[in-house]
Amino acid sequence: MQREAAIVGIGRTAYSRASGRTPAGMAAEAARAALGDAGLSTADVDGVVDFNTGDSVRAQQLGWALGVDDLSWALDVSGGGNVASSTVATAFAAVSRGLSNVAVVYRSLNGRSGARYGRGDSGSIALEGELQFAASSGFIVPPMWFAMFARRHQEVYGSTSEDLGRIAITQRAHAVPNEHAQQRSPLTMDDYLAGRWIYEPFRLYDCCMETDGACALVVTTLDRARDLRHRPVRLLAEAEAHTFGGSVAQYADLTTMYSAYAAPRLWAATDLRPADVDVACMYDCFTFTVMATFEDFGFCAKGEVGDFFADGRATYGGDVVVNPHGGLLSEGYLHGLNHHTEAVLQLRGDAAQRQVAGAEVALVTAGAGPYGGAVLYGVDR
Repeated sequence: MQREAAIVGIGRTAYSRASGRTPAGMAAEAARAALGDAGLSTADVDGVVDFNTGDSVRAQQLGWALGVDDLSWALDVSGGGNVASSTVATAFAAVSRGLSNVAVVYRSLNGRSGARYGRGDSGSIALEGELQFAASSGFIVPPMWFAMFARRHQEVYGSTSEDLGRIAITQRAHAVPNEHAQQRSPLTMDDYLAGRWIYEPFRLYDCCMETDGACALVVTTLDRARDLRHRPVRLLAEAEAHTFGGSVAQYADLTTMYSAYAAPRLWAATDLRPADVDVACMYDCFTFTVMATFEDFGFCAKGEVGDFFADGRATYGGDVVVNPHGGLLSEGYLHGLNHHTEAVLQLRGDAAQRQVAGAEVALVTAGAGPYGGAVLYGVDR
């Protein structure tokens, strides 16, 4: 069986630093909101998929919380932002193959008040495998790893702290009108440079907002989607790269990321090119993640991201709008699934003050270092 699928609903909880709730409760709220947005009920659900690093709620448990006693398809994917795009693409595949007719995709976590991914003392980072050896060299948590990447980029291409700052400043400007963003105060270059050091060259504003919350998507068949409340959002292309055994220490070129391998696969799967993208939701656990992947996906040459942002080409009225919701840096760190909800809002024309005029194609990336993926979404014509 092959059927085309589409996203028909999105939902979220509040994003905060202290939810006071369980991941199960937040996942159920986000899923119900997404179903309501689509005009569907919990009785329509027969498939559930999530991704997690041990701090979420299992797919079949969410089904039970929604009152679904019999799921025909349930899947738990192990990972963080590196599997966000592939998890959504898997839901499309399940609907396309007939394993599910209405699938809920979600991410739920207490990423600030619970297990904090950015700290090495919470149990969220297990020092096993290669990490036990990297730890002795000072590499335990993600900002340590990717500060090393950023430093190498500065050495090879001459990128600067100000170049990183322009990414943070642009995304914060986009977050100001976003009622769901946790950080909405405008950010200046002086503010950015005055931010305390985290791991050089990363300052405070180079790092994403660890967040409590949940968001969800609903995927169903395109035929059914056309009879529902919103314009369906289609998956145009998807590509992944999981390189060098997933080893940060063994990665070949620290000025690039997985995107150097995934981008050619993505563009080979479609006639679209970077110039056709209206909205780019670039995974931004750190400003440098945006810098490296933006280059790798072909929006500009290596070493030119700072000028691209400084010249206003990454915002409204420019070449492409990057993270119009403020991204993980300012809206919140939901391991990248909130990038997908923003892409859907933009392509439906429902993003209110943040709306990118005439948005028809959105790129969403997820992951950093040696592992990740990307999808291209388009409007239903």
